[in-house]
Amino acid sequence: MPKLGMEPLRRRALIDAAISAIGDRGTLDVTMSEIAGRAGVSPALAHHYFGAKEDLLQATMRHLLADLGRDMIVALRRAPTPRARISAVVRVNFSVGQFRQEIVHAWLAFYVEAQRSARLRRLLRVYSRRLYSNLMSGLTPLFQRAEAERMAEAIAAMIDGLYIRRALRDGLPHPVSAAALVEDYVETKLAARSA
Repeated sequence: MPKLGMEPLRRRALIDAAISAIGDRGTLDVTMSEIAGRAGVSPALAHHYFGAKEDLLQATMRHLLADLGRDMIVALRRAPTPRARISAVVRVNFSVGQFRQEIVHAWLAFYVEAQRSARLRRLLRVYSRRLYSNLMSGLTPLFQRAEAERMAEAIAAMIDGLYIRRALRDGLPHPVSAAALVEDYVETKLAARSA
């Protein structure tokens, strides 16, 4: 008989194992058996907790979104100005916890799989809308609406692009230098507005 309270721990262990396996492979082409082995549980138990592999992958993506969301809420609450809100969004996306190799690989794999999975595509839309909304909360007070919208799209594209470069090991941008590139863009736009 399973111990009480073990289910949340095992579910979390399976999600962590899925992130690790995806990170090592750079693809979602991992098996439930491989994930279960990394988590120290049987494949049957992994199926018991999540059903099909796609259910585990969806739970893993939800977990990544929840972690990002929690970090973002804390950072935005601490941001006293609109400009600080923009920096908070950038900083969280390139934080050590979010910009780790296995997390970056997992995000890239989810982007690829979202082309085939409506469920993962919906989750990516949630991420995109949240990112856009969080950026707009800082940009709208500083720029005309149309310019704020263009900047939100550009910043989101820069964030996603730097994640892709990291995943492809193209120079492995350091989190601080990646954030600095985006911040330089924002500062250039602010300077142009003031000129």
